[in-house]
Amino acid sequence: MPDEITADLIAELLREQHPDLAGLPLALGARGWDNQLWRLGDDLAVRLPWATQEADELLFKEHAVLPAMAPRLPLPIPVPQRLGRPSERFPRPWIVTTWVAGEPADHAPATRGAEAADALAAFLAALHQPAPDDAPAGRSGRGGPLADVGEGVAQLLKETTDRGLIAEPDAVREVWEDALAAPGWTGRPRWLHGDLHPANLLTSNGEFCGVVDFGDVCAGDPACDLAACWMLLPDGVIDRFHRSYSAAVDAATLRRARGWALVKALVCALVGDAGVHGRPGGKPTWGPPAAAALQRLTATRR
Repeated sequence: MPDEITADLIAELLREQHPDLAGLPLALGARGWDNQLWRLGDDLAVRLPWATQEADELLFKEHAVLPAMAPRLPLPIPVPQRLGRPSERFPRPWIVTTWVAGEPADHAPATRGAEAADALAAFLAALHQPAPDDAPAGRSGRGGPLADVGEGVAQLLKETTDRGLIAEPDAVREVWEDALAAPGWTGRPRWLHGDLHPANLLTSNGEFCGVVDFGDVCAGDPACDLAACWMLLPDGVIDRFHRSYSAAVDAATLRRARGWALVKALVCALVGDAGVHGRPGGKPTWGPPAAAALQRLTATRR
């Protein structure tokens, strides 16, 4: 692997494998957990694995799944256009997708509550179609039973409590225990995004305008994605979101969704705290939405 991913390196890869794109300007967009994102011209993006060994598999999965999924979704997503082969210059696969414009919601939260709730609900209702039998399972327990991530949640609770990031640890545990006690999903597995947090939703003028980073797209319990409303929406519109998504969504699914929301909020709280204190991997902008989600979840606990 090269020591650093640069515009010159990407331009060279494009010249070798996709020369019709090689003359377009390049600009760094973001460094994520798994990939770096570079904007290519006005309408395209290049994503290259840089931090994890899992990133290759995630790119292949997106290339296989997203082109057929994108047309039915009411918000723009990054649609794969080209697949880059491993080479001597860069020994891992890489991908060219469409560019999705907007600001990440951890930097520019949704502020138009009704519009944001309806847009998120419409997106998830369109996404959550029954998945085929060969659809991928989620990594790290995503989309599966909450009990599968219970040990990790215990550690998250301990660490967030020790760092003083939770005002009412007992109230947080009550939310988690109620979610664990909810009946499990018995329906056919549905397509899921799998990683809906504020950095993966884009906004413009206070509304959602795109969804990115489908590396964790998988099949499973829709409660995993429905959890996003507690972290992504402004106060006062969560009930509207649930009604807009489906008037028939059952109480057990909402209880499980609260459990997944708690997991995401605890992770994001730690990432935010690491960012505030300058620790590796930290993102200070993740702290405020996590704190807001924890407040909402504990304020409405059963």
